[in-house]
Amino acid sequence: MKKKVLSALLCVSMVATMVTGCGSKDEGAAAPAGTEEAAAPAASGETIALTVWAAEEDQTLTAELVENFKAANPDQTFDITIGVESEAKAKDDILVDPEAAADVFAFASDQITDLVNAGVLQPVQDVDTISSENVAGSVDAATVDGTLYAYPMSADNGYFLFYDSTVVTDPSNWDAILADCAAAGKKAGMVMASGWYNAGFFYGAGFTTALNEDGSTSMDWNGTSADGIAGTDVAQAMLDIAGNAAFLPITDGDTSNQIAGGELGAIISGTWDAAAVQEAFGDGYAATALPTYTCAGEQVPMGSAAGYKMIGVNANSAQVGWAMELAKFLTNEESQKERFSQRQIGPSNIAAGEAPEVQENVALVAVTMQNGTNGVVQVVGGGYWEPTKTFGEIMAQGNPEGTDLQTLLDNLVAAVGQPTE
Repeated sequence: MKKKVLSALLCVSMVATMVTGCGSKDEGAAAPAGTEEAAAPAASGETIALTVWAAEEDQTLTAELVENFKAANPDQTFDITIGVESEAKAKDDILVDPEAAADVFAFASDQITDLVNAGVLQPVQDVDTISSENVAGSVDAATVDGTLYAYPMSADNGYFLFYDSTVVTDPSNWDAILADCAAAGKKAGMVMASGWYNAGFFYGAGFTTALNEDGSTSMDWNGTSADGIAGTDVAQAMLDIAGNAAFLPITDGDTSNQIAGGELGAIISGTWDAAAVQEAFGDGYAATALPTYTCAGEQVPMGSAAGYKMIGVNANSAQVGWAMELAKFLTNEESQKERFSQRQIGPSNIAAGEAPEVQENVALVAVTMQNGTNGVVQVVGGGYWEPTKTFGEIMAQGNPEGTDLQTLLDNLVAAVGQPTE
């Protein structure tokens, strides 16, 4: 199947110069990969049939944007079907049968490497335009080995610090946050038993993760980072935070319940919890980039796993040229403004992000600040999650068995390094 998909991708790429090469049905197909700017397909008398996959909560919005796309191309007749597909699991369903998948689909940035390796994604043609119109992090997330493979759609998938300003007077570091919460009889919480969240301590200290060709994860947390910090120092810092009486370890998926409980004065989470936090904190509702933490006697900034949402074009599409035009339209400035207006989704489009209503959104300003300073696009293998969850649980519980920290990290690195393919 992989060879077949790659063949289809090459066929699409060559169609502009070899119209009869692979028997493409799309007379308006895109120019070869690498072309910086590509002209829109010419209108034709045929009806252009396309399928778009979008998340369930985006169905109404996507339908409206599709109608706007049709209105913007009045000389062409379209038959566009919208299907339901979670952005979080798009890759898994697409790779079952890429040729049967949608022409245009939304997906999360951590799936792009697998989609590219399978030959599913058609490279973006108007690279200069897309790159200049979107924030650098989103463009980087959509790029693999120097090639732009998708159209950035949003830039708000990441975590940062929410805090009650009537409780926390200094949100810049963990020590001050915990002290303020303790004084007010409150707690500062985060999910530590998750490789998405706990990686932030290591990323901020200069450690890395990477995806290997065999599906395993390369990780240097058991050594010394480029910043000269030992992994054991980071682990000890996590234990120091977890051991503070004002810290609340939160189970992944239980943040909303903890927020509603009224015990928190601060919490590390994301935009999905913004409404609940605002209701809980009331007039004290505030948010900012992640705090620093004390590590080996120094203040080290927390990093974060920055995520982006994007729209890709299936290289197997019979109408790849029009599919690319639709993907570009669904992610342009006006579409991203509408996405924010209806669903409060943070734009990756620079102009859309500068709109006053976006700049006034407390959570979006915080996640943009975090992603722009210490956000890391996390690309890891499937075998990364359970070992890092277990490691985080041990940290959150205070290392109850007293295992040597170097041993814990050595075991973690060995576990995530196991091939999964």
